[in-house]
Amino acid sequence: LTAPPRQGQCPTLSIPPVLPVGASGPLVKLANLLSRSHLATSLPLPSERDHLRPRMDLVVFMIDIKSKYSLKNVETSLAYVDASFFLGKVCFLVTGVGRVNACSIETNAVRKLGETYCSPVLFCELELEGIRAATAQRLVRMLRICAGLVPGVSALSFVSLMRKSDDD
Repeated sequence: LTAPPRQGQCPTLSIPPVLPVGASGPLVKLANLLSRSHLATSLPLPSERDHLRPRMDLVVFMIDIKSKYSLKNVETSLAYVDASFFLGKVCFLVTGVGRVNACSIETNAVRKLGETYCSPVLFCELELEGIRAATAQRLVRMLRICAGLVPGVSALSFVSLMRKSDDD
């Protein structure tokens, strides 16, 4: 027999763990709203804490549209995610879209990432507290689906609903 897991090590039914990757600035504030998040600026994660890290049900790659470094960081980190994990457990969150004149990254480059990895892309502006809270709520809903906590909806079926149809 093995000892029961320590408190805080297993996912709870309310909010399963999420891994925001590439968080900085307002993205950190969003990650803090996701109470069970384990922030990472990039991947791979350090192996010395593997035994303490819970299973991640969703990886959110955060991209600041005003920073080319942000996109490069995410592209580099993608190589460290197992290919099977992309089946409904990854999404891209693009921030700063409200300031078109300050964009350093073309939105098509990010959309291409979503298509390549069969993962949804969410565009938002996180400067306002209300929008940050609404985005966090949306991510929590996605997270509950990815963790299997919403009866009748799987992560794969959810991702297929999020994808743009070929007829568009």
